[in-house]
Amino acid sequence: MRIDILTLFPGMFSGPLTESILKRAQEEKLLTIRFHDLRTFGLGRYHQVDDRPYGGGAGMVMRSDVVVAALEAVVREGNKRKRSKRNGKPWTIYLSPRGKKLTQIRVEQLAKKHEWLILLCGHYEGIDQRIISGGWIDEEISIGDYVLTGGEIPAMVLIDAVARQIPGVLGKDASAEEESFSKSLKRKREYPHYTRPEVFRKQRVPKVLLNGNHREIKEWREDHLS
Repeated sequence: MRIDILTLFPGMFSGPLTESILKRAQEEKLLTIRFHDLRTFGLGRYHQVDDRPYGGGAGMVMRSDVVVAALEAVVREGNKRKRSKRNGKPWTIYLSPRGKKLTQIRVEQLAKKHEWLILLCGHYEGIDQRIISGGWIDEEISIGDYVLTGGEIPAMVLIDAVARQIPGVLGKDASAEEESFSKSLKRKREYPHYTRPEVFRKQRVPKVLLNGNHREIKEWREDHLS
């Protein structure tokens, strides 16, 4: 999968996307992430990317001419590379508190249906509505009913969740199949987990998990989904 990120602050991604599982996924060519600084498409001497909202009000709005120029440049660059019919067209997502809330079901759909995502990270009061109504955005996604400073943290959340669904990223694909909210767990929260020591400060591991009876263990786990 290829993911292009359009952001005013590419440095924010250097930690979360360059460690652990996501780092290994990129090293093994299972995931490609590219960053694009929106300011390089800004206007004038100071690379202006925003302006005052029509109608007045507090804050600034990201300009349509700047954002669309950036989106179109990323698509042109991507299309120069050899791509399959399946992933020849990117799916463009705007991270916004007005978007539909991200769920595990949507995460699985994105990983299965798309091999090329473009993520637009908004800032200030958001982006000019004409970017959305003009067809440059395929979907708006929110990670919760609250407002963050920008779209960078939501983008990190989406990338982490989607990457786990890419075959090979977790090593054992069963790791993703039996997680909280997965289909195999009936979209419920995962059962409790235990490991050594068997007794920790007078707390014991449930006996059923120690008896080696796979049927009983399976039943116990199903009973403890929430």
